Amino acid sequence: MADVKELRISVIGAGMGGLACALAFAKKGFKKIDVYETASNLGFVGAGIQLAPNLARVLDRWGCWAKIHAEATTVTSSSIREGATNKELSLVRMPDIAELYGYPHCVGHRASLAGSLFEGCQREPAITFHFSTALESLKSFGPDRVVFAARPRGGEAYDVETDILLAADGIKSAVRTALLESVDSSAQVEDTGQAAYRIMLTRAEMEHDPEMIELLDSDCALRWIGEKRHIVAYPISNKTIYNLSTCQPDTNFAAAPSVTYTTRGDKSAMLDVYGDFCPLVLRMLNLVPEGEVCEWRLRSHEPLATWTLGAVALVGDACHPTLPHLGQGATMAIEDAAVLAECVAAVPVADGGKVDRGALSRALKVYELLRKDRTSELVEMAAFSGRTLHLGEGKAKDERDRQFAEAGKKGGAVPDKWVSPDVQKMIYSHDCVAEARDRFAELFAGSAAGEEKKKTNGVAT
Repeated sequence: MADVKELRISVIGAGMGGLACALAFAKKGFKKIDVYETASNLGFVGAGIQLAPNLARVLDRWGCWAKIHAEATTVTSSSIREGATNKELSLVRMPDIAELYGYPHCVGHRASLAGSLFEGCQREPAITFHFSTALESLKSFGPDRVVFAARPRGGEAYDVETDILLAADGIKSAVRTALLESVDSSAQVEDTGQAAYRIMLTRAEMEHDPEMIELLDSDCALRWIGEKRHIVAYPISNKTIYNLSTCQPDTNFAAAPSVTYTTRGDKSAMLDVYGDFCPLVLRMLNLVPEGEVCEWRLRSHEPLATWTLGAVALVGDACHPTLPHLGQGATMAIEDAAVLAECVAAVPVADGGKVDRGALSRALKVYELLRKDRTSELVEMAAFSGRTLHLGEGKAKDERDRQFAEAGKKGGAVPDKWVSPDVQKMIYSHDCVAEARDRFAELFAGSAAGEEKKKTNGVAT
């Protein structure tokens, strides 16, 4: 094999990270990309999603951003309010995000993002989807070759041989479990103690209420905060839908432990959780039809010893799940995909015109080196922001509220990290593709030196 682009790429999972992996490799010129997805089709659901400039930058390179942007809302301010009283703690204005970072900060529908990625994949002849097909077991990690068993729903399992396996199979990743077991490690999925309701209200449902329509017609993202709880809300889908995402203690799942991550919620229970929030919030929650309340369990896992082994690499929630308080979960998975494609495409062809399998394995390790520290920082920042937003009465809350008020007046750091200018600069200015191109040769050479040192037990030769 004289061309790295001839490598066979197999992707497990067709969520945001999996679709992004397939599209990223196709855009780099790889010719055989297979995506295995347990579901029978990609019936996109879900609620609102943050579309930050660092995400838009990647999507624009792939030709996906224009359509998403056309349906999205460009956020120009964020109002952080006391949940119980609707009193504004801070109004953070951000009218110049596009000027500063090249792209605006938008919010949109998850289906718009996933649908645009899928449409991009469908336009690429190199990509083949295998729906209703699950990874049953992983038999070899490579790097010479990766072998896994795939099982179609209702059919017999069959072996698949591939050159690279990218595991975008989420928080419950079977590949992660197998990979960590192979290096005598583990990372148990952990409860965060938090759960979320995701609600979408239509314009028709809200039009009778002037306060609600004012929110729907605005370019402002709201955050109502209270002890151990908050609600974030903003208009999406050309302002035809108002999205509300909540975060509250995980009492319903905790009361009935299982491997379930979602459950049909009870409207009265939801109203009880937010019963002391202001009338405007309660009027919106009351609009949710009985029987259409769904609650998501927010889960995580310990930091991993490694993301790669041989020619297998983990992507997105499979290696760095995060709480949603920073709005970067899907973005990090999509950035992972873009960096992976850059790293593999840069693998040098060895003398004799063959792809060096050891070099391929080192290229995946470079991906991990480029992404691990950054994603770990954002995961911790999201958790910290949640802890800050959920403070109860006391000196810490008083100081937080003082900082909110000060930020509204002077434009400084904000306790709600996703609207804090210093955090935005760190996140939004990041160009993951440019970084991969700039640093690959250095990190790849360093990994090769490290491998050589292992072979000689650290003794110079």
